[in-house]
Parts: sequence; structure tokens; C-alpha cells
Amino acid sequence: MNILKIISAAALLFLGSGHAYAAGDLPTKFSNRDSISNTRHNMTQRQESGGGPSGSIMDPYRNDYEDVCIYCHTPNDVVASVGLPLWNRTMKATTYTTYSQLGTASLTQPVSQPGLNSLLCLSCHDGQTAVDSIISMPGSGRYQVSQETSQDNAFLDTWNNTRGPDATVHGGLKMGECLVCHSPGTFVGASAPDFRVAMIGTDLRNDHPVGVAFPQVNGPGTNFNTPWGVEGTTRYFDSNGNGTMDSGDVRLYDTGGSAKVECGSCHDPHGVPSAGPGSTFKPTFLRVSNTGSALCLTCHIK
Repeated sequence: MNILKIISAAALLFLGSGHAYAAGDLPTKFSNRDSISNTRHNMTQRQESGGGPSGSIMDPYRNDYEDVCIYCHTPNDVVASVGLPLWNRTMKATTYTTYSQLGTASLTQPVSQPGLNSLLCLSCHDGQTAVDSIISMPGSGRYQVSQETSQDNAFLDTWNNTRGPDATVHGGLKMGECLVCHSPGTFVGASAPDFRVAMIGTDLRNDHPVGVAFPQVNGPGTNFNTPWGVEGTTRYFDSNGNGTMDSGDVRLYDTGGSAKVECGSCHDPHGVPSAGPGSTFKPTFLRVSNTGSALCLTCHIK
């Protein structure tokens, strides 16, 4: 019996605001290649190789820290309370509605609250926190420990944008904030990408389960392939057989108790080249393209 009913090989990635969205990448003005700087995860909204969206239009709505990595990571002032690499984003204490609360008989494995390798994605995608809500800003002395768990707009307002207006609004990925513009029917809807598909919210029942244990019984004769690669506490499907966990390898995270599926199992927020160095990244930051259900069939035997 399956963990969940695969809906037409993951034909629906996300459901937002009661609307279904077909799988596939969103339109983008970024080149979507070479570096995270050239993807929509560059929150400065200024592509390193030129072109791309107009970051100055976004400047009033999120701080332009003039640094791509700082929106998630900081080289200093490491947040010891969060077990993520040099983490810098606010992580609010949030209780999520999980897939197990659907009461479906197709779910045979235990589901917990999302683990760290989901929470890092949800810190933006659940819409509860502004995309620019970080703990340590660039420069000396721009650190506020209370930002670890709570967004303080007064602190965010201290940032001085040297290449555009200072932000007066610190928007999150939800209706009434970022989606005021990034959804149809708005005054700029014709030019702003529709981001509703990326607005996951706190109800996770309409997405692939995260925090769900991978069956310990797997391999031939079961519904699941065996992830034979191991790196630390993480198990992975070694797609190229090189014995190393590469960015294009689907993985399972053991953050206590068992190997689990998390957002980071299938998605790499930095982007994974589709056909080697210099090629465009796989759609929706996937580790494995789902053409022909290849992503689904990495784990599932069908």
C-alpha cells in the first residue's frame, strides 16, 4: 500500500487559495541558469548576468540587502538554535496542519510536524514571515537575536538601501502582501508573475507529505525503492552511482527517529542544472525532472 495516492504522477504540485495549478515552472524574467543569483530565489531581484526583473520596483516592499545569500545565510553570528547551515532567516513557531489529518487509508507511515529541511522552505512559503526578515544584516552590529523567532519591522526598517528607496513594507508570500501584485486581477497583474502556486500556507494537506517516515521495508516486492547511499544521517538515491550525494540526488533526512521525506528531499533551492553546467535549472527547483514521472519513480515502484 502506498504512502499516498499519486495523483497522475504528481500532476498537481500545489493547491493555493482553493485553486489547482498544473505542474511546471512559473514564467520568469531570470535566465534560470548558472547560479541562484539568476533565479527567482534571488530576493534582490537583480540578476547577476544582467537583464531580469526590475529590482527597483520591489525595493519599497522588501529590503534590498545587495547580497543574494544573506536572505537565508550569514557567514557570522550563527544561529545556534537552528540546526541549519549558517541560517539567517526568522523561524516562527508554527503548527502546521499535516497530511495525516486527511484520515486517508492510503497513508501507512507516521507523519510528524515538518522537519528542519522543510521548515527552511516554509519560512518563506508558508506566508507567515516577510521574505526579508533576517537575523543578521550585512555589516557590523546589525544583529538582533529576537529576530530568530519573531519578525520585527522596526529592526528591518533600519536597513539603508544604497541603490533604491528604503522598504516601507515587508511582505510575505500571501494574499494581502506579496500577492497583492503577484496574482491575477491586480493593477500590475499583467506583468507580475502569478505566485499563488508557491503560496503553500500552513495547511499542508494538499501537498506531498513532509515529515512522513519513509517505509523501512523497501526494495523488490514492495512499493518503494531502496535509497542505498548514506551520508551522515541522510540516505539518498545515488542517481549517477558515484557514491556521493550530489544536488541532483533525492534524499531522506533523519533528524531524529527515522528517515523522512521533507521539502529538501525533492527540491534544491539553489537550482540543479538540467543537462550539465551552463544549462537551465530543472523546473521548480527540482532535484530530478519529473518528465515521465521520473521524480515520482525515484522513490515509488509503480
